[in-house]
Amino acid sequence: MSSLVIIENILQAVVAGLLIGSVYGLMCVGLGLIFGLMRVINFAQGEFLMLGMYVTFYFCTALGLNTALGPILGSMISGLVVFVLGLAMHKMLLAKSTGIRVVGTEGEGHYPQLILTLGISLVLANGALILFGNISKTVRTPFSATAWELALGSDVMLFFNKARTLALVVSVLVAIAVYLFVHRTRLGKSLRAAADNASAATYMGIDVEKAHRISFGLGAGVTAVAGGLIASYYPFQPYIGLDFVVIMYAGVVLGGLGSMIGAFWGGLMIGLIQQLSTLFLPLQLQNAMIFVVFLLIILFRPQGLFGKNVERV
Repeated sequence: MSSLVIIENILQAVVAGLLIGSVYGLMCVGLGLIFGLMRVINFAQGEFLMLGMYVTFYFCTALGLNTALGPILGSMISGLVVFVLGLAMHKMLLAKSTGIRVVGTEGEGHYPQLILTLGISLVLANGALILFGNISKTVRTPFSATAWELALGSDVMLFFNKARTLALVVSVLVAIAVYLFVHRTRLGKSLRAAADNASAATYMGIDVEKAHRISFGLGAGVTAVAGGLIASYYPFQPYIGLDFVVIMYAGVVLGGLGSMIGAFWGGLMIGLIQQLSTLFLPLQLQNAMIFVVFLLIILFRPQGLFGKNVERV
């Protein structure tokens, strides 16, 4: 194999890793929001991703949106739908095990949170199986199987899948919008205050339960947007959340627990690791390489790669 072919393969793997990793980064931001703003370890995050895929699919199918913009519009709608669902779930199920009610209790409410979110995960996955069946679906558009070409000289050609490139652009824009909302708006600052010290926030007149409800809905909605984008190039079924929830947690831990920017970079890194590993490992061992890097980070930098340099949420 010539050196030019090796260079082309490496560059193509980097391109593919960035395209996939950007969407991974967005779904990690959703999980990072829930942990950073609520201190809740959410086992149902993969199912919110799955719901985003199905909402996007049926939105595009119902309106006949088989254009390149169909999945983008569908992902925005799915984010809104799952945001509202997240608000309702927090109000009905999680409110009593989060916020001011669990301050000072054993485990700060984490034990019932784990059980509740695991239960929500099982209900959503099995409910989707009953409603949608187990046949894989995907949102097909003219961009799904086409690519833009970029020539580097006369011998190296890189390909950018159009659907994944649009997903990258949308993922970056949504992540920036969420970051600005949390850090620059009055409501966002109240969400952070409720996360930092629930008791002090209550004395300042902040409704901590409402703040946590919005945080949960926002985190669920952001991950659903990522799901809608993935649906344009990846087949899915009701248990698809299991495939991605591990990636989400690995990305959040790699970037630094509680850091929104770190979560995005963690997801981006996982995409790069996955694609670069295919150059020398079988496809089935992609995730094995992720866990090798994950374990190395835990051993040598347990606070995450961006733990010191990036502020928490």
